[in-house]
Amino acid sequence: MKKIFIITGEYSGDIHASHVVDELKKLYPDLLIEGIGGENLKQSGVKLFSDHRNMSAVGISLKIIYDHLTLGKRLVDYLKNTYKPDLVLCVDYGVFNLNVSKFLKRAGIKVFYYIPPQVWASRKWRIHTIKKYIDKVLCIFPFEKSMYEKYGINAGYCGHPLVSQLPTKSDKEAFFNKHGLDINKKLVSVFPGSRVFELKNLMDVFVKTIKYLKQQHPDLQFCISHAPNLSDEVYNKYIKDTEFKVIKGENHALLSCSDALILASGTVALEACLYQVPMIIAYRGPWLFYFIYLIVRCIKKVSLPNIIADKMIVPEFIQGNVSVHRIAYQIEKILYNKSYREDYIKNLSEVKDLLSPRNSSKEAAKYIYEELCNKS
Repeated sequence: MKKIFIITGEYSGDIHASHVVDELKKLYPDLLIEGIGGENLKQSGVKLFSDHRNMSAVGISLKIIYDHLTLGKRLVDYLKNTYKPDLVLCVDYGVFNLNVSKFLKRAGIKVFYYIPPQVWASRKWRIHTIKKYIDKVLCIFPFEKSMYEKYGINAGYCGHPLVSQLPTKSDKEAFFNKHGLDINKKLVSVFPGSRVFELKNLMDVFVKTIKYLKQQHPDLQFCISHAPNLSDEVYNKYIKDTEFKVIKGENHALLSCSDALILASGTVALEACLYQVPMIIAYRGPWLFYFIYLIVRCIKKVSLPNIIADKMIVPEFIQGNVSVHRIAYQIEKILYNKSYREDYIKNLSEVKDLLSPRNSSKEAAKYIYEELCNKS
């Protein structure tokens, strides 16, 4: 019986990996699959070696380093000596996965990488690690395949998973009725991130911005998205003494029904782009991390729509440029400047056209299936 092992490190990777598993089971019903993941992989029938409790973290601390090293050693020992998979699939989560891949390669275990590190954006030297330790890279952006092949790396193009996985736009009237929103008023929604790190650095300025906008424009209404992976206790710490509506676990509906968005940088920007909802990006963290980022980055854009389009479509406010008035001005422009809004939405639709319509998880499953068949 063929066996694979899947390594994910956070919520989004768990979702994308579970879709690949679902497609793999259609091609290879008897395939044995274990992994590191969360509820999505578990519900897809994957036996979990470990969950994300010691994985999903941002920053550098002795505890994070210790947790990763300990888990990495246990994992490599298990894969080498006990489970002995025919293939390991790494999904996103670059630092951990690239380090583990070194030991797996030396043990003669084949490693595929789905949603590889964005070496074109920062730390480009990692491409040499990928070449040395990854047997095949499964790319999600159209420009990645040729870049990897230029370095002599075996790569396949799957398309971006969001294109096929993103739910259709929600019915706006039904969503507004459900949450007591006024269908006659414009809705501005805030997505402050899914990590405590992001709430700590961004929530205060986001709340102050929507308070200011509400004062200037009483006809507006606001919602704050509550990431499902964060507890109410953690979230309430950052939104106490506010009267704004908080919606938990309905990210896609909230995104698609909003008129404008205030976002922390991340995949949510691409989701908003695919829904063609105008947005601004704001992101900041400790200054030390920012200076390190300036050293290692390869491009100056931070949001995926701007990177894919190779031009500035989405306003970006980073670190010292994050301010209430800068964000508020852009939101007002999106909502009240008709020609600007029309051009903005047109640019977002062009970004959507640049992405392949392929079913990414299905394509990834095909590459894995072909490899397993070749090993028979």
